[in-house]
Amino acid sequence: MASASSPLSVRWIAIITVAIALFIAFFWRLDSIGLVDETEPLFAEASRQMYATGDWITPYFNGETRFDKPPLVYWGMALCFHIFGVGEWGVRLPSALAAAGLAGFSFYTLLRFGYSHGNKTADIANKQQAFTLAALVSAVAMGLHPETLVWARTGVSDMLLSGCIGAALLCFFWGYAQESRWYYGFYLFIALAVLDKGPVGVVIPGLVVTVFAGYVGQIRNLLKEIKLLRGSLLTLLITMPWFIAVIAIHGQTYIDSFFGYHNYERFTDVVNGHAAPWYFYFAVVAIGFLPWSPGLPFAMARLQPFAIGYWRRQPREKQLGLFALIWFLAIFCFFTAAVTKLPSYVLPLMPAAAIMIGLMWAGPIQRGTWISAALTIVFFGILAVASYLTPTWLGGDPVMPNLPELVKESQAMLHGSIVWSLATLSGLGLLLVRKVRWVWAVSFIAFMVFTVVSILPIAQIADSQRQLPLRQLAQTIQAEQQPDETLAMVGFMKPSLAFYTQRPILYVYNPDSEQLKATGQVLVVGHPDEIETSISHSQSGKIIETAGTYQLARLIF
Repeated sequence: MASASSPLSVRWIAIITVAIALFIAFFWRLDSIGLVDETEPLFAEASRQMYATGDWITPYFNGETRFDKPPLVYWGMALCFHIFGVGEWGVRLPSALAAAGLAGFSFYTLLRFGYSHGNKTADIANKQQAFTLAALVSAVAMGLHPETLVWARTGVSDMLLSGCIGAALLCFFWGYAQESRWYYGFYLFIALAVLDKGPVGVVIPGLVVTVFAGYVGQIRNLLKEIKLLRGSLLTLLITMPWFIAVIAIHGQTYIDSFFGYHNYERFTDVVNGHAAPWYFYFAVVAIGFLPWSPGLPFAMARLQPFAIGYWRRQPREKQLGLFALIWFLAIFCFFTAAVTKLPSYVLPLMPAAAIMIGLMWAGPIQRGTWISAALTIVFFGILAVASYLTPTWLGGDPVMPNLPELVKESQAMLHGSIVWSLATLSGLGLLLVRKVRWVWAVSFIAFMVFTVVSILPIAQIADSQRQLPLRQLAQTIQAEQQPDETLAMVGFMKPSLAFYTQRPILYVYNPDSEQLKATGQVLVVGHPDEIETSISHSQSGKIIETAGTYQLARLIF
């Protein structure tokens, strides 16, 4: 590519490739499916109520305060509602923009600092070409893996947190390696991370920077140059007004809920049943970072993490690989130590993994690169078999009883199996002709095509079974509900019904609940068994509509 084109044209090819990949990964058909219960509609409805009421201080869901997260994600969604109207696009756009922005910033960073390391050398022939390749691979790897792909297309706070933390850490490295004014960007994005998810927004970047500074022996120097006092004041200036306002309004109730339950208890105790063994995140990273994860151990090992003397002798601008390694390990260990565990918690380490992968594929070809390529091709084959067998593994969800048959009829996973089979053959061909470096391109193309022909179609099929019936009932409710009639859901809680009806809902778990009987006249959504029980305890009842596995009935008590 370098011999056929000028360095400038090669760079533009890389930029266009990244732009297409990120558009497909994060924006294409972003609103093609409805909100997915249960978490996404909680954020969406709280944002819609903020948009509707004009109260930008206190988030509410279904008329009750929602103190799970600070307001940044709600502000982002509400602003999108102002611009685009209330809908799925506005709910998910903040997450998509955060993911795309972080990938773009990483691309720009690697164009400047994409030094590869191995065999105790940081010297690269044709540096500009290598930096462009590292930037390209890192950017596409950052977007095209399951963990980021899912959360970037979901309207919750996790991707926004990852984007803010990642941007803060990249700003820190720019300040450390080149220009100290970038440190202000570090503090700015820390402030946004705190406004998105609370103290973890400062704890994680602070932990990464502290471990990195200690490793390279720069703690004393960095304390002098990082502008800690000014930066802390900037962070406080951005974050404190909202916290002061919400505490002034809600006092100890907010402090106990947010700082006590949603922060301290999540780290020290199991919350909402989210327990997992200590090795949980090994599996999350191995699966969530496919198809790139087979090369991750070699990408980490080639950075020689135990060669402290070597790294301390390196110029600062050549330490991005080490910084990414510490970024990855610090977050991994931090959340492994936490008692409550969720797959989304390690989302902020995925950009560091992508940076290390990019540096590996752009660096000198070594034994580890060959092994990584071979393992990647083996995983292509495993994914081909797994995709083919997926319809037989689905099932067990009573809300989607027809999912396995519909998936099989769509042939979406058969198409996926063909994609990964072709990737396997292509990878083997590259190994035979000793073009091992281009295995990354096979990973990129295969996952992008797999996203188009399999992931997005399957998501639409699942939506048609799981969420579409609730949206259909929501339309009926808007037409049928009488002025003094209560709307209730029995047996379970589906927050999406509140978002799509834009009405308060009485959620009750017992069909013969006294709360339900006290309503007088009520529209009830539930599964047939719950509806039948509710009707039997009422004076009169009538089923108005059946959609999927749900029913809507009018009851009089």
